[in-house]
Amino acid sequence: MSRSVSTSVKQQQSRGFWLRTLHQWHWISSAVCLIGMLLFAVTGITLNHAAKIEASPQVQNRQLELPAAVLDQLGTREDGNAPLPRAARQWLDEALDISIGGRAAEWSPEEIYLSLPRPGGDAWLSIDRASGAVEFESTSRGAVSYLNDLHKGRNAGPAWGWFLDVFAVACLVFCITGLFLLHLHARQRRMTWPLVGLGLMIPLLIALLLIH
Repeated sequence: MSRSVSTSVKQQQSRGFWLRTLHQWHWISSAVCLIGMLLFAVTGITLNHAAKIEASPQVQNRQLELPAAVLDQLGTREDGNAPLPRAARQWLDEALDISIGGRAAEWSPEEIYLSLPRPGGDAWLSIDRASGAVEFESTSRGAVSYLNDLHKGRNAGPAWGWFLDVFAVACLVFCITGLFLLHLHARQRRMTWPLVGLGLMIPLLIALLLIH
């Protein structure tokens, strides 16, 4: 009798340990990914109805001319892809209020073309290598387009890519710890596994029967 009581106590202690551990990781992961999940839930709706959400792109066009000293820094490269020289990047950054960084431009004997895509918009500039004339065009598609592009990780840079990876791991921890918590509480909540099964069957049936 005492052995069975001891076994029961150990089982309760083990269950208590796992409950505390799972709850701790569950709330930590939920705190880390809470804002991200809200953002992705909202942008999931806006992406699903993107055709119905009207956008009014704002286009800005500017013409400038490189100073002779900066134009000389472009050198004699004929063609290929390569970043602009530092002097040209710095001058264009200040004149156009942009950040070119180390993006590769397309070089040809007549001009240099640089694409500057970003979340929620696009931009490009071209430099006439003979005269130094610069044409810059920037297009902004609004806040909804910006958030949608963040959802897709489109043109958002490596830092945002790292955030998406960390966010995905936090979501995995949140879901996996939630699954184990469901398992531990399932005896007291009879609808646990039917509801989990429903969450699986609904998208599965839609994918098999209604998507062609």
